[in-house]
Amino acid sequence: MLNMATNSANVLAGKPLATGGVLVAPVGSTAPTNATTALDAAFKALGYVGEDGLTEAAERSTDKIKAWGGDVVKVVQTDYAVTYSLTLIETLNADVLKTVHGSGNVTTTAATVSSGTLHAVKLNSDTLPRQAFVFEVKDGDARIRIYVPQGQITEVGEVTYSDEDVVSYEVTVEAFRDSALGANAIKYIDDGVFDA
Repeated sequence: MLNMATNSANVLAGKPLATGGVLVAPVGSTAPTNATTALDAAFKALGYVGEDGLTEAAERSTDKIKAWGGDVVKVVQTDYAVTYSLTLIETLNADVLKTVHGSGNVTTTAATVSSGTLHAVKLNSDTLPRQAFVFEVKDGDARIRIYVPQGQITEVGEVTYSDEDVVSYEVTVEAFRDSALGANAIKYIDDGVFDA
């Protein structure tokens, strides 16, 4: 029997906005408060993302407390983490290079009459800084905006240079708990259906 509460209009695909699905800004930039209002100008779009899109993982670790005799009497949470994984594919985008390698490790020189835009990228062990991230998703008029006030790239995958694929950066962003927000991230969802 069909559940009358089901509604296919509540199902969304995870497509990025045409203006960019991933944006980054310094920590402390003005935070978004909904899914649609224009972002602070400090947020820079990181361009195209690989076809696998964005993966959100919220992980909880727990321990079972047992009483004498083996009965479980309590489950305590020992760990909670939120991460976002994606692949950045605009290798010539200075903001992508700065996000992946750290802004202090990237020097960009504007194009001249004798050369194109030049990027010098240092590869070193410097810890990548925390930044604010926004992930934008759109399906028709519906919107999802995920805001991470304090995110840090903690993993960068292998970079392959091949004539069979694009040069890309597979990254994992750790979302740290933000005391003002009271959460690691916040997800704003607007169904895009206005009241008549």
